Formats: sequence, C-alpha cells, structure tokens
Amino acid sequence: MAKAQKIIVRTDKAPKPVGMYSQAVRTSGGELLFIAGTVAVDMSGNLVGQGDIKAQTRQVFQNIGGVLAGVGATHANVVQLTTYVVGRESVQGFLDARTDLFPKIYSGGEYPPNTLLVVNGLARPEWLIEVQAIAAIG
Repeated sequence: MAKAQKIIVRTDKAPKPVGMYSQAVRTSGGELLFIAGTVAVDMSGNLVGQGDIKAQTRQVFQNIGGVLAGVGATHANVVQLTTYVVGRESVQGFLDARTDLFPKIYSGGEYPPNTLLVVNGLARPEWLIEVQAIAAIG
C-alpha cells in the first residue's frame, strides 16, 4: 500500500483563512481514516471540564490523538476537522484553547481545514464541543 501524502493548499485565488486552519488539503496514496464525533470524556467515560470549553477542547484533541495513535498515526495525519461548539459564548474559549494547542500538535503551522459550527446543543447537555476528524494514513 502506498504511503499517504498530505499537501496543504495555499492559493491566492480564494480568501486566506481567518484563523488557524488551511484553505484545503490534497492527499494521495494510503487510506482515509474517518474519526467519529469526539467529546470530552476520559477513558472511563466521565466528562472532563464541566462547563469549561477550554478544558473540553483539550480533552477532545487528546481523545482524537488516542484514536490516531491506535492506528499508528498522529495529528499530523489529519486532513479535515469539523467542530461543533454549543452557543456563541463557547466560540472564544474554543479559539483560545486552539491557539494554545494547535502549534503543539500541528507542526509548522500546517493546520487542517476546519469547519466551525455553532449549535444549540449536543447529544448530552454537559458537552460543549464535539469534533469529527478525517486523517490520511498509511
């Protein structure tokens, strides 16, 4: 099987990203890994960060990292994120946590494309964030 390659797309034919994400990513070779919406629970299923969007954001990305590690990959393999945050009041906390976290997990500022959606709620009322990811592996 071919090794997956990821190329960050930066074009002047579309507006530059307004945050820590890329316009697009091209992949070739390898496989795609689709990671289900991930929430801020620990290995026992207990919520981490009750009412704290920053703590929940950190836990979500730790959990995604665990799934990636389970298949021999890292956050560097991620080619797409979809982020759901509950309420506009959660957006800034998410952005602050992302500003702290992303430079550590995505080297060289090669952030995956990310769609950020503000929603009224998630499957459980205590969850403030859920992130779905797609990674190129192999």
